[in-house]
Amino acid sequence: QVQLVESGGGLVQAGGSLRLSCAASGRTFRTYGMGWFRQAPGKEREFVAAISYSGGNTDYADSVKGRFTISRDNAKNTVYLQMNSLKPEDTAVYYCAADYHGYGGRSRPQYDYWGQGTQVTVSS
Repeated sequence: QVQLVESGGGLVQAGGSLRLSCAASGRTFRTYGMGWFRQAPGKEREFVAAISYSGGNTDYADSVKGRFTISRDNAKNTVYLQMNSLKPEDTAVYYCAADYHGYGGRSRPQYDYWGQGTQVTVSS
């Protein structure tokens, strides 16, 4: 069992930056692939970024590539999402998720555990 708690959301102006954190419980965090998803009002939850268990492989949605960076610190049981050059269309609730098989991925069914989410609002 893995419990995930996101933090770091907030209100920021367009062009600004935020860093989201996702703290995980459990001693097996280092074996899980991790992902970030987001959900805007009235829209489906969508993939943002993913990282493999070792951190050696990452993947990004086209909409955030070059602006967002996913990373992890297995010693701290934490995964991060550094978000730069934020746009109003990045406004959403951001969720982190854990993939038991260690790879992460773009599909929601691949993930076994989800956090409660943190709100990110980007003003124009």
